[in-house]
Amino acid sequence: MSLRLSTVILPIYRWAEGRKVWEGAEGLGFHAAYTYDHLSWRTFRDGPWFGAVPTLTAAATATHNIRLGTLVTSPNFRHPVTLAKELISLDDVSGGRVTLGIGAGGNGFDATALGQAAWTPKERADRFGEFVPLLDRLLTEGAVSQPGDFYAAEEARNIPGCVQRPRLPFAVAATGPRGLRLTARYGQGWVTTGDPKLYETGTPEQSVQALRQQIDRLGAACAEVGRDVADLDKTLLHGFTPDRNRPLESVDAFVDFAGRHQELGFTEIVIHWPISDSDFAYDHATFERIAAEATRQLGS
Repeated sequence: MSLRLSTVILPIYRWAEGRKVWEGAEGLGFHAAYTYDHLSWRTFRDGPWFGAVPTLTAAATATHNIRLGTLVTSPNFRHPVTLAKELISLDDVSGGRVTLGIGAGGNGFDATALGQAAWTPKERADRFGEFVPLLDRLLTEGAVSQPGDFYAAEEARNIPGCVQRPRLPFAVAATGPRGLRLTARYGQGWVTTGDPKLYETGTPEQSVQALRQQIDRLGAACAEVGRDVADLDKTLLHGFTPDRNRPLESVDAFVDFAGRHQELGFTEIVIHWPISDSDFAYDHATFERIAAEATRQLGS
């Protein structure tokens, strides 16, 4: 099974500089370049942070072949009707190169930016359970009317639809049973960062075992709807497992890390574009060597 290597570029750059970064990602041969769809994020909260969809639209005009997408979009500040219109436009501008990473969201800074109290995990899951099916319809049908407890549409028109047919792919970030069932039904891919409980005190071996269990649960969810889990792309967003940044210290270290996860069934690993004075402050030259050599060594 081949393994693709992609990158995530945080939306922190004014476009005069950001254009060079996105062009650089394509030049390094990454399969895809993603960005975070937040209003602000963690330690970057007090610095520049631009919108995901405008950034991806600009990136679409600056690149030619690399896939583009979000990791991840959530209902925290999105509505399916307006999001669908933006995604159809982005898919058109990019010539059909967009993947939507989508998840239930969390308690980050954008969870309360619209003035609401942060939702509980159950409230997030309830909303996500409506959000995904409605978005699926909006991206595949020319006109949609649908009532809902949280999200509704009334004669929402989305003509001509996506360039990609029947719609652009969903990569669903989920580890709980309800999210995994949504992945099995609507996803073309699945995204995980590992088990957050292991980040501070766990070991790499425990992380691999936890990821194996997540994939087993995904397989069970797929079986419930008569789907083969092998048909789903499986993406690991690096940087949130107990390994921290050690896999990016050398090509050999990354190949070892990626190989262990490839054996679990992962088809894509996403690494953060280096950012100085941050959690992602690793050596850029090594990052480039990994991009150039790692997937070749892994047989992709």
